[in-house]
Amino acid sequence: MRHSAAIIGGSGYTGGELARLLLEHPHIELTQMTSRRQAGAFIHSVHPNLRGRTKLQFITPEQAQTSDVLFLCMPHGEASQQIDRWSALATRIVDLSADFRLRSPELYRKWYGESHPAAAWLDRFVYGLPEFQRARLRDAKLASGVGCNATAVNLALAPLARAGLIDSVIADLKVGSSEGGASSSASSHHPERAGAVRSFAPAGHRHQAEITEQLMEGPHENSDRAFRLHMSVTSIERIRGVLCTAHVMLKRHLEDREVWKLYRELYGSEPFIRLVKDRQGLHRYPDPKILSGSNYCDVGWEIEPDTNRLVVISALDNLMKGAAGSAIQCMNLMSGFDETAGLTFPGLHPN
Repeated sequence: MRHSAAIIGGSGYTGGELARLLLEHPHIELTQMTSRRQAGAFIHSVHPNLRGRTKLQFITPEQAQTSDVLFLCMPHGEASQQIDRWSALATRIVDLSADFRLRSPELYRKWYGESHPAAAWLDRFVYGLPEFQRARLRDAKLASGVGCNATAVNLALAPLARAGLIDSVIADLKVGSSEGGASSSASSHHPERAGAVRSFAPAGHRHQAEITEQLMEGPHENSDRAFRLHMSVTSIERIRGVLCTAHVMLKRHLEDREVWKLYRELYGSEPFIRLVKDRQGLHRYPDPKILSGSNYCDVGWEIEPDTNRLVVISALDNLMKGAAGSAIQCMNLMSGFDETAGLTFPGLHPN
């Protein structure tokens, strides 16, 4: 029996990716997709890659009916303003905005500059990164989205952080233009965006809050998990993709075999994390170019000899593992489906 799914706020890039995945999902029927601006238009008029795959038309959010699972893809701040209404429409909800990613109202106020409008709901949402929260997601009715940059950093550093080996990190991220969303702006105007290598968050990126909560806080057998995190984000001339180069200052030098052991122990059975560290070849390190359209995160590293510096590199598609793909992975766990259902596309090469 197929479950019904609805997407609230489906005209953006993330909504389009969700629709693409749900239309191919073996256990899901996409029954509703909302957009105020596009109400009445066919889905393929906004997401042309879906032409011939569905005859659905956009409806207004006010017309949304009940469904088994609801994906909220609205701009930041909107889902939390109406969470009581959305929770009455579905048994399970995955919110892809930043509204429910943090557990702490104080941390939310610090990073988003305002009080959370539905702070009582924060503890009810499970952070939507299955690699960290798989057991909780299996019993969850509510899951948050994940920040694409936070996901790249979290998955790059988790084995080291959980072992209490990190003293400090400088995480440098290069990101594609789709991270800015589907709405145009001065920075997305072609003469300004083409050829760009533009720092837009040299410090103070909001995704640091998620990294702090997921890597440095919470119960764990090793309590010495806190470290200094410095993070910079730069726009480059790509449409999709995040490349994280994390310069990790360790508390002691690690040999390569020790790093392999840490990463294999944590990620050896993960379906969507691949360790990429070959001795030679063009693709011996992670590269977001080969991950377009896939739910994989590739992780690799290089040790600086005779120092405590370890460079960890991670790559992912920001619209997939950084958004829609992780959301489907969460839904699969929440619904009792195979975790990989609808997510096995390996990416494109060349593209």
